[in-house]
Amino acid sequence: MGYLKLIEIENFKSYKGRQIIGPFHKFTAIIGPNGSGSSSEYRINNKVVGLSEYSDELEKLGILIKARNFLVFQGAVESIAMKNPKERTALFEEISRSGELAQEYDRCKKEMVKAEEDTQFNYHRKKNIAAERKEAKQEKEEAERYQRLKDEVIRAHVQLQLFKLYHNESEIEKLNRELAHRNKEIDKDKKRMDRVEEELKEKKKELGKMMRDQQTIEKEIKEKDAELNQKRPLYIKAKENTAHKIKKLEAARKSLQNAQKCYKKRKADMEELDREQGAVEMARHEFEERMEEEAQSQGQDLQLEENQVKAYHRLKEEASKRAATLAQELEKFNRDQKADQDRLDLEERKKIETEAKIKQKIREIEENQKRIEKLEDYITTSRQSLDEQKRMEEELTEEVEQAKRRIDEINMELNQVMEQLGDARIDRQENSRQQRKAEILESIKRLYPGSVYGRLIDLCQPTQKKFQIAVTKVLGKNMDAIIVDSEKTGRDCIQYIKEQRGEPETFLPLDYLEVRPTDEKLRELRGAKLVIDVIRYEPPQIKKALQYACGNALVCENVEDARRIAFGGPYRHKTVALDGTLFQKSGVISGGASDLKAKARRWDEKAVDKLKDRKEKLTDELKEQMKAKRKEAELRQVQSQAHGLQMRLKYSQSDLEQTKTRHLSLNMQEKSKLESELANFGPRINDIKRIIQSREREMKDLKDRMNLVEDEVFVEFCKEIGVRNIREFEEEKVKRQNEIAKKRLEFETQKTRLAIQLDYEKNQLKEDQEKVIMWEQTVKKDENEIERLKKEEQRNMKIIDETMAQLQDLKNQHLAKKSEVNDKNHEMEEIRKKLGGANKELTQLQKEVTAIETKLEQKRSDRHNLLQACKMQDIRLPLRSGTMDDISQEEGSSQAEESLSSSQKTSSTVLAKEALIEIDYSSLSEDLKDSLSDEEIKAEMNTLHQRLNEQQSILQRISAPNMKAMEKLESVRDKFQETSDEFEAARKRAKKAKQSFEQIKKERFDRFNACFESVATNIDEIYKALSRNSSAQAFLGPENPEEPYLDGINYNCVAPGKRFRPMDNLSGGEKTVAALALLFAIHSYKPAPFFVLDEIDAALDNTNIGKVANYIKDQSVQNFQAIVISLKEEFYTKADSLIGVYPEQGDCVISKVLTFDLSQYPDANPNE
Repeated sequence: MGYLKLIEIENFKSYKGRQIIGPFHKFTAIIGPNGSGSSSEYRINNKVVGLSEYSDELEKLGILIKARNFLVFQGAVESIAMKNPKERTALFEEISRSGELAQEYDRCKKEMVKAEEDTQFNYHRKKNIAAERKEAKQEKEEAERYQRLKDEVIRAHVQLQLFKLYHNESEIEKLNRELAHRNKEIDKDKKRMDRVEEELKEKKKELGKMMRDQQTIEKEIKEKDAELNQKRPLYIKAKENTAHKIKKLEAARKSLQNAQKCYKKRKADMEELDREQGAVEMARHEFEERMEEEAQSQGQDLQLEENQVKAYHRLKEEASKRAATLAQELEKFNRDQKADQDRLDLEERKKIETEAKIKQKIREIEENQKRIEKLEDYITTSRQSLDEQKRMEEELTEEVEQAKRRIDEINMELNQVMEQLGDARIDRQENSRQQRKAEILESIKRLYPGSVYGRLIDLCQPTQKKFQIAVTKVLGKNMDAIIVDSEKTGRDCIQYIKEQRGEPETFLPLDYLEVRPTDEKLRELRGAKLVIDVIRYEPPQIKKALQYACGNALVCENVEDARRIAFGGPYRHKTVALDGTLFQKSGVISGGASDLKAKARRWDEKAVDKLKDRKEKLTDELKEQMKAKRKEAELRQVQSQAHGLQMRLKYSQSDLEQTKTRHLSLNMQEKSKLESELANFGPRINDIKRIIQSREREMKDLKDRMNLVEDEVFVEFCKEIGVRNIREFEEEKVKRQNEIAKKRLEFETQKTRLAIQLDYEKNQLKEDQEKVIMWEQTVKKDENEIERLKKEEQRNMKIIDETMAQLQDLKNQHLAKKSEVNDKNHEMEEIRKKLGGANKELTQLQKEVTAIETKLEQKRSDRHNLLQACKMQDIRLPLRSGTMDDISQEEGSSQAEESLSSSQKTSSTVLAKEALIEIDYSSLSEDLKDSLSDEEIKAEMNTLHQRLNEQQSILQRISAPNMKAMEKLESVRDKFQETSDEFEAARKRAKKAKQSFEQIKKERFDRFNACFESVATNIDEIYKALSRNSSAQAFLGPENPEEPYLDGINYNCVAPGKRFRPMDNLSGGEKTVAALALLFAIHSYKPAPFFVLDEIDAALDNTNIGKVANYIKDQSVQNFQAIVISLKEEFYTKADSLIGVYPEQGDCVISKVLTFDLSQYPDANPNE
């Protein structure tokens, strides 16, 4: 096998000029960037050839371009690893070239299958025609027998129809006579009803005048109501003011009583102080007189002589000199004692003043507490009044606000109703003709309650406004049809309309309509809805009529959808677009007529009566709510009173808070402070007293020492004057003077204290007197104000009473007028009863006439149906005048698609024409012509029917034969021979097609299987070599062993040291090694002389790179030449040679090539 030695290129891609790449060794690695450019010239031995010739020459060398058995592109390894079984099969078909036979294989297989189907088809056809040939023989025999029986049935049919027609005509003559008699009686009743209706009209005029008078009184009542609503708040305000003033007067009186009590108590205290002051003055005067008398008596007892006096002064001076030091010390003690005594007197005076202040604060606290109590009582009363005012305010506010909201809602709704009524009046042209039809409909509803439901348009409504035009188009003339419960009711109504000379109407009797069931599959169509599903209807009983009118029609959003659904499917449907374009099954297309929108607006006319009723109700409710809204004046009055009361309450609460927090709290604090100061006076006074007493003891010792000196000096003098010692003489005189001074000081102190207290009490008394005067004035003022408010309250009450009396008088007049209206209504009711009785009699006669006409119409219709049935069944009746062609082909009332109005039209044309047909009854036996009762006619008819049914039964048991059986038999024989020839030709074609298919199948299988077996045999060995582990396993398996190229090929590997896992669960490196094993196994099948691998190591780790590189190196020695493009050093270092590609910078990038022979440098560790 050859190998690639070198590559010579010239101006190829980015390689400039002539370049030689190589020589290539058995294992060559290429590193470096790629070039750029293109080449499209192929040469063999320097001769330019085409791609096909070039490919053939390469194929001779074992290089397959299509199969790419010499090349692995970059990324192909990962692609092979991710292939599924089907893609793997495609790869094998490409390598084995079995895919080249795929188109031929498919063509042969298709021809074989078609030939087999044709053979089978011709076989069954031949078999069926053989059966037809046998059947044709039997049909010929049956046809002759069938014709004989058919003639007998026709004769029986003629007899039966003649019998029915004969007695039908007899009954028609009888009913005509009875109808004429009833019509005369109806004319008499109508004249009597006209007189009663005239009387009723006069009563209506009188009632109208009474009702206008009643409305005038109602207007005056509303005016008085409004006046009363204006006056009542003034009365309420006056009453509230009076109540407030009375509460205020009570508080003022209570304050006056408290002030008077305080004044009396203060006055009594002053009188007590005056008495106490007088008693002190009298005691002082008595003391002075007594002292004066005692002084005079004592002055006479101790009187010294002049020489004794001089001796006393001399001795005194001498004693002073001797006790000068002691005297100085005593003088010092006296000064200190006096200072402490002054301090003691000051503290006691302060204590007395503090006690007076405490009493004053206690009185002020009592006054504050009384004020707090009064304020709390006033606040409690005010809060109660305020709560009551708030409650009244909330009630009135809620009532007024609710009334305002409701008035807004009513006005909004009333505007909408008026707008709708305005639109309705524009669109609705209720002329006398329509009114007449409406009156007749109401009349028949009264005549047949529960049997006449009304017009279809009044009983149903489209679910959305957008469907109105479409529904109008589908309903068509049935839109105004009157729905009744039965055919009989419909005929009775028709007769009544005739008598009233009304216009023809269409009736839909529910028991007479034949309706096909709704096709449920149509509800599944996209873009369309059943018309009956977009209509609401009431009562449920009319559903049948609606189904009849709508059928299975579909409504679509636009014309395109309607056309598509109507004609685009396997079945045609009746569809209508929202703009009214109608597509019928027959292919007829009708657009929305110009008057269709106007006609569709009639759906809205049904709401006009409801709108009128709603307008009346809203107007009445608006009047009631306006009464409630007029209470706003009363609400404002209550709010003003509540605001004033709240402000007064706020000021009172502020005053209470100020009294509590400032006055009372301040007085309590000052009282506590004064009490604290008073408590401190006792200890200070006691301390001073202890000092004074201690000093007095020291002074006593000094005095005793001074007394000893004086006793030594005055010893002789004392003997001379007859006293024990000089102090007895001096103390007698000084002691008395001191006692007098002390007593006088006590009197002065009491006098001063009483004077101060009396001045304070006088000031307080004056204030209390002013308070009494102020409260007396307040009470007087409040009494006068209450008197004025009571007069104003009485005046307002008088006005309200007068207004209420007037209102009551108007209400009495209204009741009287209402009674007159009721009496007049009773009179009219009596007349209506009389009219109703006459109408009832007339109705009864009309019912009888209608019943007769219905019977007559039924009989005529029966005659028409009998004649029509004869014509349709080809029963030839014997006729004296006219022909069978004069019988109308119209189905009339017997067909579900026509209404009773159509029957009326046919009765004037078709029945009139058929009445000219005279039937010849001569062939009818005489015993069937005799006058028979209904039971006898019915029994005879049953006999004829039974006889006919027996003959028809025999005829029906015989299947209708083919009257052309002989012609059919000849045709079948010719067809059988022709089919036999076609079957034989098809059998031969099938055999030939099968042989061709088996041949191409074998060739494709051989190609594919040769490649597959080679790869499957080698892959396990290659995988073990790549993994460098004998425990590794790889195996291929076809999903379809018989024809493996039609299904997938499963490829599974067991990595070394791991359990079996699907390919998807292998790691990235394991998948790459498995893919490489598959690539090398495929290459082993018809290998090329060299194998180019482009970056197959991209997804491999270093360990796996070494394994793959070693495998390639081993294989390159014996099996193939390997040229590997790689950028990983671990790989290309294993090669025998390196080819490096590098760019050379310039005006453009030029690629250059370097070669390096690695075979001269053996591996450091060749076993790695």
